[in-house]
Amino acid sequence: MNRLVLLGTKGGPAIRAKGAMPTSTLLELDGRRVVVDCGLGVTKALVEAGMDLKTLDLIFITHLHSDHILELGPLIHTAWTTGLNTPVTLYGPEGIEAYWQGFLQSLAYDIAIRVEDEGRTPLTELIRVQTYAEGPVLTGDLAVSALWVPHPPLQHCYALRFDGSKSVTLSGDTAYHPPLAEFAKGADVLLHEAMLPEAVELIVKKTGLGDKLRAHLFAAHTKADDCARIAQAAGVGQLVLNHLIPADDPRFTAEDWYQRCATVWNGPVTLGYDGLELLL
Repeated sequence: MNRLVLLGTKGGPAIRAKGAMPTSTLLELDGRRVVVDCGLGVTKALVEAGMDLKTLDLIFITHLHSDHILELGPLIHTAWTTGLNTPVTLYGPEGIEAYWQGFLQSLAYDIAIRVEDEGRTPLTELIRVQTYAEGPVLTGDLAVSALWVPHPPLQHCYALRFDGSKSVTLSGDTAYHPPLAEFAKGADVLLHEAMLPEAVELIVKKTGLGDKLRAHLFAAHTKADDCARIAQAAGVGQLVLNHLIPADDPRFTAEDWYQRCATVWNGPVTLGYDGLELLL
């Protein structure tokens, strides 16, 4: 069964009671299990989505903001203590190797004890870390390619395209970036980060972070109607809005998102939520 499961759909690292969790996604395509980004809550969400953690296969990280990597190490460690004993390849941008080595160091005491006392295969023998940049990342039955996207101040942030019997493109975190349309051309699904600009002032006021946060949000993220522009230009089968800003403000409803997209594109649009499963 091919499916795309949105495990966490909130933009940003903060969490609230009964609110959405930060970004993570599961793509099951042609027998491969791919986790894209590992925000807080990814491990439990994968289990609730029915995935056996021992079958963890591929992990892709789009960039190194905390809401995309905070539970990366804990996910791998939990899969390992669950019984993972087959290789996992971790793909990430520049800096991913340093992150992984730092995580191993932080849990060196626990890992060494479990290897000695429980007979587990050392994590260093199971996890293969690969740094990627723009261009082809994987070839074969599952082809993966990356496109650099603007998400200042980060220099290494990427959209990802997965091609097998179906095609899925994930925008990563990005400002409006027209080249993404060519990258996503003809994809069955475009999963694009999205922001409601009318919510920005409320977010700024709520956090008390002022002009710097406002400037960051507008410089580094994509308005919902611009997501629709990318979808229209790419001719995708379906647009799914993800990494939502805001994700948990009751003053905004699904209709606000859909109305913004409808001004540009009349194709199918789905507003993401935690646990949403799309069959491909």
